[in-house]
Amino acid sequence: MRSPMMNSLNTYLSEKNLTYDGTQLSPHWIYKNFELLGDSVISFVGPADVPTNHMVDLVDVKKDAPIYGPLMLHFIGEWFLDSLDYGILLQHLFACEIYELLWERGIQGLSRNGNDIFVKSRKLSVSIATRSPVSLLMHTGLNIRTENTPLPTSGLEELDIEPLDFSRSVLNRFRDAWENWHLARVKVCAR
Repeated sequence: MRSPMMNSLNTYLSEKNLTYDGTQLSPHWIYKNFELLGDSVISFVGPADVPTNHMVDLVDVKKDAPIYGPLMLHFIGEWFLDSLDYGILLQHLFACEIYELLWERGIQGLSRNGNDIFVKSRKLSVSIATRSPVSLLMHTGLNIRTENTPLPTSGLEELDIEPLDFSRSVLNRFRDAWENWHLARVKVCAR
């Protein structure tokens, strides 16, 4: 059995606007659309409009709370690991990297609860991790604009953060965290 950390992480920023509708959380969606095979995280800008029949968060489905955002910065991750626990940990690491980048940029009123990031108690992010038959999948979205969202939200536009530049920073930082995690795993020896 190979180590789950023995491979590199592909990252890609698409400059093509796409709508996130929940169908992107399917195995090999990144490969089918961006030709990146293996563990990958990609990002794109576009609206979010996720009906409950495409949602994997059962609590939101039961509350009949579809996801909507007029314009968001989306990240889709796929890792070929077996444990949903790993996927949730990677999702939380991803949220931590975003949080730290925002903090380093001096964003005031920043807070985080698990994988949710808030600015002045208004929700900036949505995120979910799930499992497919062959992989772990993650979606994280950051609001850019917030008009007509179903709850109080903040967005990158009001924070004066350019989405594509921020996306590059997030992808690079997470790839570095992935590599550091891998190095920490392979550099130790048992005594």
